[in-house]
Amino acid sequence: MSLSTIWKCMFSPRLIKVYGTASNLYQPSTYERWGDQVISSLYIIWKLGLYTSPFIVGILYHKDYFTSEGLMSLSKFVTSIGVILVISYFSRGLGRSSDDTYKNFIKALKEVEQNITPLTKQNISAYDFEFYAWPVEYNLSTIKRSNKIETAAFNPMSHRSMVDNLFQLPFRIAASVAIHTFGIRLIYPGSLGILKLLLDKALIQGRTRYVEYFRGERFKIKTYDGNDLDTMFVDKRNSYPNGNTLVICCEGNAGFYEIGIMGTPLEAGYSTLGWNHPGFGGSTGLPYPSQEQNAVDAVMQFAINKLGFKIENMVIFAWSIGGYSASWAAMNYPDVKGVILDATFDDILPLAENQMPDVISPIVKIAIREHVNLNVAEQLVEYQGPVLLIRRSVDEVICLREGDISSNRGNYLLKKLLWKRYPLIFGESQMLLLEEYLSLTTSKQEQILRTHEVNESECISLLQTYVSEYTKAFPLKIGEEFGDLGKNRMALFLAHKHLKDFKSTHCTPLPPEMFQLPWEVNVESDYVFT
Repeated sequence: MSLSTIWKCMFSPRLIKVYGTASNLYQPSTYERWGDQVISSLYIIWKLGLYTSPFIVGILYHKDYFTSEGLMSLSKFVTSIGVILVISYFSRGLGRSSDDTYKNFIKALKEVEQNITPLTKQNISAYDFEFYAWPVEYNLSTIKRSNKIETAAFNPMSHRSMVDNLFQLPFRIAASVAIHTFGIRLIYPGSLGILKLLLDKALIQGRTRYVEYFRGERFKIKTYDGNDLDTMFVDKRNSYPNGNTLVICCEGNAGFYEIGIMGTPLEAGYSTLGWNHPGFGGSTGLPYPSQEQNAVDAVMQFAINKLGFKIENMVIFAWSIGGYSASWAAMNYPDVKGVILDATFDDILPLAENQMPDVISPIVKIAIREHVNLNVAEQLVEYQGPVLLIRRSVDEVICLREGDISSNRGNYLLKKLLWKRYPLIFGESQMLLLEEYLSLTTSKQEQILRTHEVNESECISLLQTYVSEYTKAFPLKIGEEFGDLGKNRMALFLAHKHLKDFKSTHCTPLPPEMFQLPWEVNVESDYVFT
């Protein structure tokens, strides 16, 4: 082996697994293992040191380490660490350069870096390794902006007077500091490095399952803002009845495609595209709203332009906080086939205020509205297509009061959606009836439907007649001639069609049999008015 080979192997990516082999993971040599362990340990210590730097500086100052003698001792310590680090890198490079498996991996990586072809991609896909070295296969920066669908945006803060702005300036500074230090990681704990370390083994097993069992293909996508997205695509076109429909999965605040919701539509026979939020798994960046928007936009463009799916054959499926990305995508890609939101809220502010002390409520409100305004309902109501909400009946996260299903924020999402789409149906009395309906579980909801004599065929017929005669675009003006009884029946029918209950807690995986495409009013060309 040459010194140049050792040098390259010192800084090359860590090989994790060779797919299709009997052993679970790549087994490094003693030299490589020792070098990796020391480097990883020093990296963790460095990160912990950064987070605790104010305390460390205080201790060093108290111990007189900022005197000439103290600085000399510190320099010796830093030099010793540097020597250990150099030896560790050399040990790692030596071990890798003498391992045939690793040398084959490096050869495949070099070939795909020089030219991405179906053959070189197939060769490198046989390996699982550190994602930073994965080749970029779809780069939005190379596509002209004119090809990009124009996106909409909402201004979260209304204009205030100068006096109000001056009064709120300290709160706004505190809110900005909080969000940009620890706040975004509290909202999206999946971006915490320590969580990635704890889940590393599970994430590897998840990727292995998708690649080896489902024949999934991993891709790296580069967004407009320069983030790299870690994605997994499983193609079931021409092999399953539902395979021509692509389900794009948006994970929760601690969800990764490797161990998240992607398995549900996959087992239901759909082609599936999973992706990790910015800062999650192999994805770079942090999950601020602007980066989330660019991420899901890149995923949609990738599905259309690279994978070759038509927009009308795509379904967006989201869990929990993933409803923000999903609703934004639906708002900006209005021709998608449908949107399925599982355990999702209408607005993150009530949930955030519910978890924080009242004394810091002004700071929390500003932090959310100005920096992390996850306004799911505001975006979802702009979408014209079919929507299905799945509510967890014993959800301990989305409910403001534990055990009280009426406080589930998914209820508010449904109310805002239905009121926006059917304004003449949902008057004051119908909204009260809807609240009563939403405070109950499935069996008691069915009892209310029977009590009010809701006839599904009759309601569908009325909707089909209106759509055939007027328009399918929301808001529908149907209901102006209805009496209270007719409005009540239609309101309950619409709630029943848009919401399904799942008896579970927040984090229980959704069973494949519960994954259903959203209901919509279908009118055949030969439909006869009733």
